[in-house]
Amino acid sequence: MNRLLVLTGLLLCILSTSCIPHKDIVYLQEKDTPSDSTQVMVEQQKPYRIQIYDILNIRLKVLDQDNVTIFNPVGEGNLNASSAERAYFDGFTVDLHGNIRIPELGKINVLGYNAEDIEKLIKDKLLEEQFKETANIFVTVKLAGLRFTVNGEIKSPGTITLFQERVNIFEAIANAGEIPITGNAKEVQIIRQYPQGQKIHTLDLTDINVMKSPFYYIQPNDIIYIKPLKQKTWGTGTTGIGTITSIVGLITLFTTTLLLIDRAK
Repeated sequence: MNRLLVLTGLLLCILSTSCIPHKDIVYLQEKDTPSDSTQVMVEQQKPYRIQIYDILNIRLKVLDQDNVTIFNPVGEGNLNASSAERAYFDGFTVDLHGNIRIPELGKINVLGYNAEDIEKLIKDKLLEEQFKETANIFVTVKLAGLRFTVNGEIKSPGTITLFQERVNIFEAIANAGEIPITGNAKEVQIIRQYPQGQKIHTLDLTDINVMKSPFYYIQPNDIIYIKPLKQKTWGTGTTGIGTITSIVGLITLFTTTLLLIDRAK
C-alpha cells in the first residue's frame, strides 16, 4: 500500500505539469500594464523597402491612355487563374540585382526603395524620355499581394497571399486557421529576409505589449513558425479534464499491476 501511495503521489506531481495553463493561451494580456489602463500605442509601421523577388504592380495613367497601353498589362490570358497567379504574370519581378524591366524604359533599379520613391523614379524617367508635362502622368506602384508562409503548430499551414497594404501578426495567423491549444503563443518566430541574410525574431502573443513591437506587422516573404508546447510531446492531457483522465488511467493501471504482483507472491 505504501508503494501505491508513493507512485500515486509521483504521478500527481508529474501530470500536474502537463495541463496547459489558461495564461498560456490567452492573447494580449496586461502583464506589465496597470489594470486601470488598457491603451497601448501600436508601433508605427515604416514604409516597406523593396527586396529581391518582390513583385510590383505598376499602372500608368495619362490624358491619352492609348499612349501607355504598352506599359500596362492587357488583363487577358487565363481568366480562371487566381489573383496571385495573375499578379505573378502581369507584375514586375525584382531580380537578383534589384532591377525591374519596364517596356521602353528598360531596367530600373528599385532595391531598397519604397513604393513612393519608385513612383517618382518612373514618372521622372517617363517625362525625360517619353512624355511632356502636359501629359499629366499618374503612376501607381503597389506590391502584388503580401505573401507570407505560416507553418509549425497551426491548423492550416501553408503560403498565403493577402491583397492589402499591411497585415499584423494576428491577421496573418487568423488566415492560417489560428494556433491550436498545443501551440506556443509565447514564442512565435518570424523569419525575415534582409539584404544581408535572414534573421529570426520572437513575439509573445500573450503579452499586450506585442503591439509595440517593430515586428507586429509582417512583411512580404516572412515565415511565421509556431512551436509546439511540451505537453504535446509528452502525450498527456492538455486540458484539466484530459489530465485527470490520464491520472485516473495511470493510477488504475499501477493499482492493478501491484495487486497482481502481491497475489503472485
